[in-house]
Amino acid sequence: MIRIGIVGCGRILAAHLEGYRLLREAGIDFEITALCARKSEDALGYVRRGEGPPQRRAVSSIPGDPLAVGDQYLSDFQPDTQVEVFTDYREMIASGRVDAVNDFTIHSLHHQIAEVAFAHGKPLLSQKPLAVSMEGARRMCEGAERAGVTFGVFENLRFVPWVRHHHWAFSESGPAGVVQMAVMGNIGTWWAPDLIVAETPWRHALIEGGGMALDLGPHFFDLIRHVSGSEVVSVSARTQVVEPTRWIVRNGKKFDPITCDADDTFHAHFSLASGAAGSMFGSWGGHGGNTVVGDGIVFHGTKGKVTGDTLTLDGEAPRSLSELYRRDAPADLQERHFPLGLENDFALAQLDWLRAIERGVQPECSGAEGLRDLACAYAIVESAKAGREVNISDIESGTLRSYQIPIDQRFGLDP
Repeated sequence: MIRIGIVGCGRILAAHLEGYRLLREAGIDFEITALCARKSEDALGYVRRGEGPPQRRAVSSIPGDPLAVGDQYLSDFQPDTQVEVFTDYREMIASGRVDAVNDFTIHSLHHQIAEVAFAHGKPLLSQKPLAVSMEGARRMCEGAERAGVTFGVFENLRFVPWVRHHHWAFSESGPAGVVQMAVMGNIGTWWAPDLIVAETPWRHALIEGGGMALDLGPHFFDLIRHVSGSEVVSVSARTQVVEPTRWIVRNGKKFDPITCDADDTFHAHFSLASGAAGSMFGSWGGHGGNTVVGDGIVFHGTKGKVTGDTLTLDGEAPRSLSELYRRDAPADLQERHFPLGLENDFALAQLDWLRAIERGVQPECSGAEGLRDLACAYAIVESAKAGREVNISDIESGTLRSYQIPIDQRFGLDP
C-alpha cells in the first residue's frame, strides 16, 4: 500500500482525484493520506463530500480541459481513510504519514519541494513543466539520482488515447511509416482573446516562468517526441505579447486587469534527430474565433497522413485510426498503452508512476523525459531572445540561458 501526500490543492486537483478514483475502481491499491495547501480550507474542500469549505469552481468549460473537472472528493473512493491536512509541505513530507509525494503546485516551487522529498527518500511525481528553469530541472534530476528514488513528471498528453493511436501508427508495426513532417497550430481556443489563463496571473509574468511557450510547449514537444520516436535537436522561434493587458471575465464583465510581459503567442520550427522537421504555433489571443491546423496535429509519414482519428494512406480512402488500432495493433502494445482497460489520461499517468515505485524503476514519463520537454520549450523563448536557431543541447547544458537569468536570480538558482 503506497500512501500518497499531495502538495497543491488548486483547481487542477479535481482532475487528479478523478484519475485516482478510476484507479481505485480498477483495483489499484494506494491511499491518499495527506493534503497540503497554503490555506487549510483549500485542502479541506477536497476531503469529504458534504463537509468542509466549498471547492473552487471550475474555470474552464472547454471540452476535454482538465480545468473543467470539478466535484471530486477523496471520500468518494477512500471513505475510511483518515486524511491529514498540512499547510507546510516540509511538515507533511517529514510527518511519517506519506510514502510518496505528488507535487501539483506552480512550477516555481517544484525544485524546492523535490529537494525536501528526495532528502527524505520519497518518490515524487511533479507537475509539468518540470521546473521554473533548466537549472532547477537539472537539480531535480540529479537529486533524484542521488536519492535513488522513482521520479516522474505528470505529462498526461502522451496518455490520451488518440496520442497513443498516433504513436502506434508511426511505429514499426503501424501503417503510416516513419514520420517525415509534423505541423500543429492553435490560435484562439484557450483563454482568448484576452483572459487571464486559468485565473492565475503568474502565468503571464516572465519572472515567474510564465508564458504560453513554457506552459504548453512541454505538452506539445512531449507529443512530438513520443509519436515520432525521435529527439528534437534544434528550434527556431519567435514570440509575441499580443494582448499586453488581460482580464478576469465573469457574467460578461471584465475586472482585475493585469499587465503581461511573458509571451501569449509563439511560432516555432523544429528539427528532429531522425531528419524529420515540423512547425508549431499557439496563442492565447485571437479575436473573432479560433484557427486550428488539422484536427489538433498533422503527421505526415512515409506511407500516409494522420490527423485526429483519420488515417489516410497513399492511394486509399480515409479510415478511422482508432478502429484500425483496436483491430491491428499488437495485444501487448494495447495492454501497455491502456492497462486494465483504462483510457483516462490522468489515471494512466498516475498508474505509470505508481507501478514504477512498486518495481523500483523510473516511469515512462520520468524526470529525464520532463527535462527534455522543458529544454524544447525553453528553446522557443531562448531562440526568440537570441534571434536565431538554437540547439537543444545548448539549452540542456546551460550554455544558452539568457532568457532564464532573471528567473534563476529570482529563485536562487544561479549556477
